[in-house]
Amino acid sequence: MGKTYDFIFDVVGKSSFSGSIRSLNQKGCYLIANPRLSQIVRGRWVSITRGKKIKFGGTDPKTPDLIFLKELIETGKIKTVIDRTYSLEQTAEAHRYVETGQKKGNVVITV
Repeated sequence: MGKTYDFIFDVVGKSSFSGSIRSLNQKGCYLIANPRLSQIVRGRWVSITRGKKIKFGGTDPKTPDLIFLKELIETGKIKTVIDRTYSLEQTAEAHRYVETGQKKGNVVITV
């Protein structure tokens, strides 16, 4: 069995629902920012039958939460995955790459 995590946050919706559930610790939490109806239904079922927390949607960020998130990033507890970096002049190319659905992390535009 692979690594398991306490928290999985799917912002883009590229992660496999089943794979994410398998990668979640028994008491872990899976937050899906932009859920499809099927994920909402499956998530509620998983929450009831397996005890894993499945949450949906985003919230308005609060300053203390953003400070906490910043501290997690600065201490290396949360790591950013950067797939590719493009210059500002290459923004259209970067957008085309993202639309292919092949990106495995963030695409960064440098100014």
